[in-house]
Amino acid sequence: MSAAARSTVDGLDLAALNSFFHDHVPGFRGALSASLIQGGRSNLTYQLTDGHAIWVLRRPPLGGLTPSAHDMGREFRVISALAGSGVPVPRAVACGDASVMGVPFSLVEYVGGRVIRTPEQLHTLTDQQITACAHALVDVLAGLHAVDPGAVGLTGFGRPEGYLSRQIERWYDQWTRVRTRELPDIDGLHARLTAACPPEAGASIVHGDFRIDNAILAPHDPSEVRALVDWEMATLGDPLADLGLHLVYTDPAFAPVLAGAAASTSERLPTRRELAARYAEASGRDLDRLDFYLGLGYFKIAVIAEGIHARHLQGLTRGDGFDAVGEAPGPLAAAGLRALANGA
Repeated sequence: MSAAARSTVDGLDLAALNSFFHDHVPGFRGALSASLIQGGRSNLTYQLTDGHAIWVLRRPPLGGLTPSAHDMGREFRVISALAGSGVPVPRAVACGDASVMGVPFSLVEYVGGRVIRTPEQLHTLTDQQITACAHALVDVLAGLHAVDPGAVGLTGFGRPEGYLSRQIERWYDQWTRVRTRELPDIDGLHARLTAACPPEAGASIVHGDFRIDNAILAPHDPSEVRALVDWEMATLGDPLADLGLHLVYTDPAFAPVLAGAAASTSERLPTRRELAARYAEASGRDLDRLDFYLGLGYFKIAVIAEGIHARHLQGLTRGDGFDAVGEAPGPLAAAGLRALANGA
């Protein structure tokens, strides 16, 4: 996980964290320094070091919090549970509540490797490497969905029954909380998803934000996934919601959410059809209703983009590249309607 070359601790109380580390992090040698990690559009992520070991801390954004989002305890619990499961995750270190520095946070061990965030970074690879990387990510996703939640201590982590209808209503509720303007396509997409909502296709651990830049890859082998990160929206639910969102991230309409430079939108990646076929083969799941899951994915990311835009307008974002995020919700919602129409 690479850190930005900026020396800022805005959003952290280093004195409080030093005390917390002394009490909860074995081997800590004192005098933390921190830098903001680039890439996050939601939670704030920092690299911390005492000059000997390196950790990664995640905390909620500075404002505009919405119910069920930015759950540090949830993120820490699922990473802890997946250790040894075959799903690559960082080693969980500690989880702090709001008594430490005013907000909850999670702390994991730093995992070295390559994070591909932009098309330019992706395009340093050969076509064969890009395809192998994309296939490896889909295989890891299918592997996550194959994990028995009960076997890793995640029984009760979520409610798989009714997951899809709750997702539709939860994200629409968040839209009413964060919207900065009226977008009729959001309302239309909400209505269409409600009318088309199928029974769940299954029940599994879902990541909730599965895309290429939320994976740490081996430096010299992009087909080796060393760790999946950013588990704040993980739960037990319909695995095809994860797949649908992963495929939505290939749409150029998503690019403004990541400052116009989203590696997932590169035309050199395998097509949606190819990625879906790879997942179907790896998982054995039926993808006949993929149109609905694409529509749901567009809906979710449109609302998330609006929330990021709202925080930016309030001056509550940190880092660069937020100016264009407000351009994304409208095209994303329109694309969601098209996805549902194509599957009708």
